[in-house]
Amino acid sequence: MPRIESTAARLARLGFADAAGAARLVEQAEVDLDGLLESLVAVPDPALALTSLTRLAEREPAALDRLRADEGLRARVLAVLGVSAALGDHLVRHPGQLELLAVPTLVEHRAALLRAVGAEPDAAEPRASAADPLVALRVAYRGRLAHVAARDLTGQATLPEVTAELSDLAGAALEAALAIARAEVDDDEVRLAVVGMGKCGARELNYISDVDVIFVAEPRDGADETKALRTATRLAQAMMRACTVATPEGSLWEVDAGLRPEGRSGPLVRTLASHLAYYRRWAKTWEFQALLKARPVAGDLELGAAYVEEVNELVWSAATRDNFVEDVQAMRRRVEAHVRSEGERQIKLGPGGLRDIEFAVQLLQLVHGRLDPLLRRRATLPALAALSRGGYVARDDSRGLAEAYSFLRQVEHLLQLHRMRRTHVLPTDADDLRRLGRALGMQVDPVGEFTTRWRRHANEARRLHEKLFYRPLLQAVARLPDSEARLSTAAAAARLRALGYVDPDGALRHIAALSAGVSRRASIQRTLLPVMLGWFADTPDPDAGLLGFRQVSDKLGATPWYLRLLRDETAVAARMARVLGTSRYATGLLTNAPEAVGLLGSDQELAVRSPEALFGEASAAVSRHGDDTETAVAAVRALRRRELFRIAVADISGLIDIERVGVALSSLNDVTIQAALDAAIGKVSAESRGPLPTRFAVIAMGRLGGMESSYASDADVMFVHHPLPDAAERDASDAAFAVANELRRLLALPAPDPPLLIDPDLRPEGRQGPLVRTLASYRAYYARWSSPWEAQALLRARFSAGDAELGAAFLAGIDELRYPAGGVTDGALREIRRLKARMEAERLPRGADPALHTKLGPGGLSDVEWVAQLLQLRHAGTTPSLRTTRTLEALRAATAHELLDAGDADELSRAWRFASRIRDAIMLVKGRPGDSVPADARERNLIAQTLGYPPDGSEDFRDDYRRVTRRARHVVDRVFYGA
Repeated sequence: MPRIESTAARLARLGFADAAGAARLVEQAEVDLDGLLESLVAVPDPALALTSLTRLAEREPAALDRLRADEGLRARVLAVLGVSAALGDHLVRHPGQLELLAVPTLVEHRAALLRAVGAEPDAAEPRASAADPLVALRVAYRGRLAHVAARDLTGQATLPEVTAELSDLAGAALEAALAIARAEVDDDEVRLAVVGMGKCGARELNYISDVDVIFVAEPRDGADETKALRTATRLAQAMMRACTVATPEGSLWEVDAGLRPEGRSGPLVRTLASHLAYYRRWAKTWEFQALLKARPVAGDLELGAAYVEEVNELVWSAATRDNFVEDVQAMRRRVEAHVRSEGERQIKLGPGGLRDIEFAVQLLQLVHGRLDPLLRRRATLPALAALSRGGYVARDDSRGLAEAYSFLRQVEHLLQLHRMRRTHVLPTDADDLRRLGRALGMQVDPVGEFTTRWRRHANEARRLHEKLFYRPLLQAVARLPDSEARLSTAAAAARLRALGYVDPDGALRHIAALSAGVSRRASIQRTLLPVMLGWFADTPDPDAGLLGFRQVSDKLGATPWYLRLLRDETAVAARMARVLGTSRYATGLLTNAPEAVGLLGSDQELAVRSPEALFGEASAAVSRHGDDTETAVAAVRALRRRELFRIAVADISGLIDIERVGVALSSLNDVTIQAALDAAIGKVSAESRGPLPTRFAVIAMGRLGGMESSYASDADVMFVHHPLPDAAERDASDAAFAVANELRRLLALPAPDPPLLIDPDLRPEGRQGPLVRTLASYRAYYARWSSPWEAQALLRARFSAGDAELGAAFLAGIDELRYPAGGVTDGALREIRRLKARMEAERLPRGADPALHTKLGPGGLSDVEWVAQLLQLRHAGTTPSLRTTRTLEALRAATAHELLDAGDADELSRAWRFASRIRDAIMLVKGRPGDSVPADARERNLIAQTLGYPPDGSEDFRDDYRRVTRRARHVVDRVFYGA
C-alpha cells in the first residue's frame, strides 16, 4: 500500500488527473515504466495511453526498452496510444509493428499489402497465396494505419498529406483485395478497373469510412462481352467481400458501389461504353457532381484513366443541361434535409458541418468550371483555393472556410481514431472533450477552448451559402472594397441561373439598384442581399421575389425602421422572402401597404383577427371621416388590404387551413360591406336631410354566404328593405335603391387594392328583377314563382350586413322553401339533375380540360357542392343540423346522421379542399384568378410548390388532383345522379 501511495504521489506531481487509479495500474502491471511516465503526461489522454502501454509491456517487455532508446518512436507511439484505444489494442496484439512507427516519413503501401497476402507486387495482375490472406490484409493495413496516425498526431504530416495517404492506403488495400479475389475467380478474359469516388477518389479519405467505388470492365481481345462482364461481376463481388467480411482481426470497411449508374438497381459492373451511354442520356446533375472526384485506384489503371478522361468532358458540361437548375435545387434540398434532421453536434451533416462546405464548393465548381479549367480539382481545399484565386470566392472567405474545414476534418479524425468507428457526432462527456482539445494542442482549458473553437468554425461554415454563392454577386454590380472577390457579369449571371433565377440579367439590375452607392441604405442592403438572395432561391419564383423586394424597398427604403427591422429580425426577412417569392398577390398588397412588413415578425401577428375587432376599427374609420364617404370607404378598403395580406401570409405559411381561409375572407368581406353600408346610409340620409325611411339588410349568397370566399371571389348578395311604419312606400323604396347603388359605387371606386365587387345577380328574376325588394315582395315571389334552383341557391343565404333583425326575418321567411318538410319532390329532383348536367355541358370554357377544371370539372367544387345541397334539400326539413350554409359542415352533418357514407364524405371533402386550395393558390401565385390547373409546366410548377410539392413535383401535383377528383366523381355519380 505505501508503494502505491508513493507512485500515486509521483503521478499526481506529473499531472495525472486520476493519480490513484494510474498508480494501481502501474503497480499491477509489475513493469518498470521509469523514463516513460513523464512522456505520458503530454499525450491527449494519459490514462488511456498508460492502459495500453502496460498491456504492451506485459505482452512484449522489450518494447519498453525500444521506446526509451528512440525518442521519436516514443513520441509517435505514445501519441497514438493517448488517442486511439483501437490502435492500442492492435499494437498490443502485434507489437512487432512498432517498427513501422519508427519511420517518421511516408512509407510505401501497395507493395507491402500485396506481399502480406502472398502476391507478387510486380506482377501484372497479382494473385494472393497466403494461408489466410484476409487476416494478413487486415493486420498489414492496420499497422500502416497506425503509422499514418502517428505522423498525424505528432504533426509530422499535414491534414492534406494525411488524407492523401489514407486514400492511397485504401487504394492499396483494394488492390490486395483484388489479388485475393483473383485467387478465387479466373479473370483471364476481362480487364477490371476500380475507380475511387467520394473522398477516396479525391484523396481526402478519413480514418474509417465507406470506400465509394465504380467498376469498369472490358473484355480482352476476342473474349465474349457477356461472359467477360459476368466474370468481372464475380471478381468485383469477391473483392468487396475480401474487404468487408468479418475475421478474428475484424473487417476493413464497407466497399460501397451505390454511386454507379442506376444506383443499387443497376448492374455492379459495366463496360466503358455502357457507362457513357447512361451518363449521356439518363444521368442527373448530382451524378456528375459525384464524378468530380473520380480517380482510378486499383485494377487496370489504364482502363480507369480512360473512364475518368471520358466522363470529365460530361462533368464540365453539366451546367449547360436543360434540367441543371432543377437538379441543383434538388441537391440543395437534400443537403438542407440533412441539416434539419441532424443535431448541431453532427459535424458532418449538421448545420455548419463538412457537407455544407463540400457541397457549396462542388456546386461552384460545376457552375464556373465549364469555362475555367483551373477549377477542375478533386479535393475540397485545392478547389476552394482555386475558386479564391479565380475571384469566385473572396480571399478572406476562402481562408475562413478552409480553416473551418480543416478544423472539422481534424476533429472527425480524432473522433474516429478513438474506437475506429465511423462517427461524426461530438461527445458531451467532459473526458472525451478533454481528449479532443488536448489532441488539438489546447492545454490550459481544453474543454472550454475546444467548444469555443468548434462553435466559431461551425458558425463560419453555416454562412457558406451567403459567403460562397451570394456575396460575390454584389461585387459584379456594386462598388465594394478591393479585398472582396469580384465576379464578371457573365459569371454572376451564370451563378444566378444555377440557383434558379430565370432572368439573371434582370436580377443583376435589381441587385445593382438596391446595393450601389455609399449611403447607409445601400450599405445595409449589401448586408441583407446575400441572405435574401439565398432565401429567394428557395422559393417557387426567385425572380418575382427579388423584384418584389426591390419594389417594397423603393417605397420604404428611406424609412428608418424598415431596413433595420429586416437586418435585426431574421424571422421577418426570411418570411418576407418566402412571401415575395411565392405570391404576386401578396406582393401587390405589400407594395401598396408596405408598412404591413411589420406583420411578418411572428405567428401571433399573423393570427386572423376577430370580426368584432375588425368592425370596431372599420367603424372608427368611417366615423373619423364624417361626411367624406369616399375617404371613409378608402380607409376601410385600406384596412381590408392589410387584412388580406395578413390572411395570405398566414395561408402561405401554413398557419391556417382552407376552411379557415374561407371563413376569414368572408368575415372580412362582411365587415367591409357593413362599413361601406354605414357610409352609404349616412350619405343618403344627409342628402335627403332626414333619417333613412326604411330598414336595410344585405343577404350574403354563394361563396360569401357559405363562408367560403376565395381571394378572387365577388360578393354575391341580395338587398332587402322594410319601410318604417310611418314612411311612404315610394320614399322607402327610393332610399333603399339609393343606398344599394351608393354601396356598390363606393366599393367599386378605383383604388390600389383588390376590389370587392358586389354581384346581386342571384336576386329573383336575376338582372331583369329589381335591385332591391321589400321583405314582403321576396316572400310573395318565393311563394308563387320560385324554381328549384332558387331554393337550392337560398341554401347559401346568410345575413351579412345592415339591420340584423330584418336579416333574421328574411332568413326565417325562406326556411320553408330551402328546408322543405317533405323533402325535394321527384319533379324538382329531375329538374336539379337536368340543370346540373346542362351546366357541365355548356358552362365549361372552350378549350379547357374538364379533368383539370377545379370548379366545373368532374369531382370539382360544383360537383361536391351540389351533392351537399341535394342532401340538404332532401333531409334538412327533418334534420336541423343540415341547416348550414357551409359545404363541409353539411357533409359532416349528413355523415353523422348516416345520410352519407363516411368514406364517400371523405372523398368529397378531400376533392373540395384540394380544388379550393388550387383556386386560392392560382390567385396567390399569379395575382389573377383562374379555375384550371395550369397547362403551362412552369406555371403549374409554381402552383405545385405553393401547395407544398417539391420543385420537381409538378406532375405529381397534376396526377394527385386527377386521382382525387376521379374518386369524388364516382361518389357524385352514385349519390347525386343515382347511377
